[in-house]
Amino acid sequence: MPIVINPTISPCVLVAPLNWGLGHATRCIPLIKALEGQGVQVILASDGDALHLLRAEFPHLIARELPSYRIRYTSHNMVRNIASQLPRILYAIRAEHQTCGRLVHQYGITGIISDNRYGCFNAKAHSVLLTHQLNLRVPNKMLQWLANATLHRALQPFKAIWVPDAAESPNLSGDLSHPLPEGLPPVQYLGLLSRMKPAKTPPEIEYDVAVVLSGPEPQRSILEQRLLEEALMLSDKRIIVVQGKTAAKEHHLLADHLELVSYLTSAEINEVLLKSKAIICRSGYSSLMDLAALGQKALLIPTPGQTEQEYLAEHLAAQGVMPMQSQDTIQLQSGLKSLQHAKGFGNAAMGESFGKVLDKWVEALRGRGDLRF
Repeated sequence: MPIVINPTISPCVLVAPLNWGLGHATRCIPLIKALEGQGVQVILASDGDALHLLRAEFPHLIARELPSYRIRYTSHNMVRNIASQLPRILYAIRAEHQTCGRLVHQYGITGIISDNRYGCFNAKAHSVLLTHQLNLRVPNKMLQWLANATLHRALQPFKAIWVPDAAESPNLSGDLSHPLPEGLPPVQYLGLLSRMKPAKTPPEIEYDVAVVLSGPEPQRSILEQRLLEEALMLSDKRIIVVQGKTAAKEHHLLADHLELVSYLTSAEINEVLLKSKAIICRSGYSSLMDLAALGQKALLIPTPGQTEQEYLAEHLAAQGVMPMQSQDTIQLQSGLKSLQHAKGFGNAAMGESFGKVLDKWVEALRGRGDLRF
């Protein structure tokens, strides 16, 4: 039965996460569920793996494809990575802005939640940008100033900015969103956003190690290959590797102790993480929010050349919260030993629940409040 959108009955909201790893899509999942719980009509939009994941999680919702940024991390130098791809990125931003306008007209969309898609805004809809990066980190002071000036200019078309973190200390993003730069649209801190739910009772352990892969190619595949080589030698441990490849669901046994699955739904990965003694993952912000929500810790391996992940991993390692290793010098056995001595996040809850901000926003879209909050 075809889905019918009627914006005269309830607000219609477009949720559009960036396809840069799976983190942007996964952290939108609790927002989408909350919007549906309030009777809001939701349209999904993204591309690639992120769009595959959203369609798997919400098969009943309309999902439309947006132009792809096609980001690749071929070098350990972030400036070189982005500079070489900048013309294509700018073209994709312009193209997604045009597509967004068509979707607003087609479905009568009145609200937009854009997770780091700088072209997903429209004058006819209250457009919100979801991001934890208000202060970019670039390994050159002049280039860092230029990058942040460009970023802050790109934020201006949005009516509000939502930061998935706590406003005060303790917080997760550190310098990335604290302190607030001047001259931005209104900024609201949501608290942590995670699709994960902690266990009410301690679950029975099934895996010694759970590896969760994500991020842009070719670095995702490089990390997978190196970890598989290490994992094959640890025959005394039961290991599951979640590849983060959402195009098709595949499940293999590479050895008696080594299980490989292309992707898992939110509920499935939630269960796997709770039933694992140790976790290995990228230091992406959404992955860290998931770990905080579960009260778990992980061996962090930042994507080479992705300065945000490198900063977060170094920041947490310096505090003894979680250990980190470089992708180029992975030693799985020693990393797992260091994980035993890490203190973890402790109190998993940081900041106010996003529900308060979202409730107020939805009420304003219904015409019962002021959108200038």
